[in-house]
Amino acid sequence: MTKKTFSKWVFQTLKEQYPDVHSFLTHNSPFQLLIAVILSAQCTDERVNQVTPVLFKRFPDAEALAKANIEDVRQLIRSISYCNTKAKHLIECSKKIQSIFHGKVPEELDLLIQLPGVGRKTANVILGQVFSKPGITVDTHVKRLSYRMGFTKKKDPEKIEYDLQKLWAKDTWSCFSTVLILHGRQTCKARNPQCETCIFNAHCPKENVLCHLSKT
Repeated sequence: MTKKTFSKWVFQTLKEQYPDVHSFLTHNSPFQLLIAVILSAQCTDERVNQVTPVLFKRFPDAEALAKANIEDVRQLIRSISYCNTKAKHLIECSKKIQSIFHGKVPEELDLLIQLPGVGRKTANVILGQVFSKPGITVDTHVKRLSYRMGFTKKKDPEKIEYDLQKLWAKDTWSCFSTVLILHGRQTCKARNPQCETCIFNAHCPKENVLCHLSKT
């Protein structure tokens, strides 16, 4: 099975396994999803979803959050990792959205990554989930699974993204990222990957997996 054929099979199989694909983060607007994704960096979605209802009740949009006191925001997100830095990013990001984009989240990657706290991963989440534009989200799961499955040999997220763009059909980028994340959370875990029960076991190259298992 070629790499491209394997990739296509993985996508079709994961789509069947996870038919109800939706955002993992609670939100009521594109702006709120953007803020939630910024908060989710190096933090669990569960933790973010515990924090954002109170945050969004107080600061529901860019206009409100742009005027916020940084200490008030920090207190509301204090259980989130790197809360000091993220509080600053949330306010600065809101100010830029309000002043430059008239309160609306921009729809282009080049514009999104100009916002404080927004990198390519966050931008691609917004492109796919808000604007239905193709984007590959290289989070920790996509990075791990792409390497294990032989989709890339790179370790840098941006280089991985470019490798996957060449391999995955453009209209699958956003959905493929999401279902791969789900597979990483449920089966192909960082520690103790469940290879024996994985549907891809017979064809997956398992790059570095056996080495990892031998050390556990």
